[in-house]
Amino acid sequence: MNYNEGIEYKKEDFTSNHLELGEYENCTFINCNFESSNLSNLRFVECEFIECNLSNSQLNNTYLQVVKFDACKMIGLQFEQCSDFGLSLEFNNCVLNHSSFYQKKLKNSPFVDSKLLEVDFTEADLTQSRFDNCELDQAIFENTILEKVDFRTAINYSLDLDKNKVKKAQFSLNGTPGLLAKYGIKIS
Repeated sequence: MNYNEGIEYKKEDFTSNHLELGEYENCTFINCNFESSNLSNLRFVECEFIECNLSNSQLNNTYLQVVKFDACKMIGLQFEQCSDFGLSLEFNNCVLNHSSFYQKKLKNSPFVDSKLLEVDFTEADLTQSRFDNCELDQAIFENTILEKVDFRTAINYSLDLDKNKVKKAQFSLNGTPGLLAKYGIKIS
């Protein structure tokens, strides 16, 4: 397996020239295009993706250990296909629409200034994660562990308090309509 450490990749197009199978540790990817690429079986350890397009990429058994995404387009990613070993993700100013985190353990994960439209968090463990200034319109939370999650600055979320574990989760008054929607209650 190919091992790469501390390499900076800039403006690379990996849609035709695929990233070589191997492990990437402490690497930085800046303004790279991975759209619809096969990232299966690759290992990313303490890597950062900045202004990259990873939309619709395949993540079968991909290792994402302490990986940061900043200003990335990540539409339609199936994170549930990633390896669970050491999975640790951070998102800042990303577009994650139509992605899925089904059954993933993402404790303490920061989602900051990101769009998560129609994202599936079914049966995920998001304990102590935070959604700072995130848009969560039509995001799916079902049988999700949301204990101590911070939703105070998130918008347009809707979740059923009876179908999720929400002990000590934090919400703002502006978010209450998304918590009461199933009851048909309107707050003025």
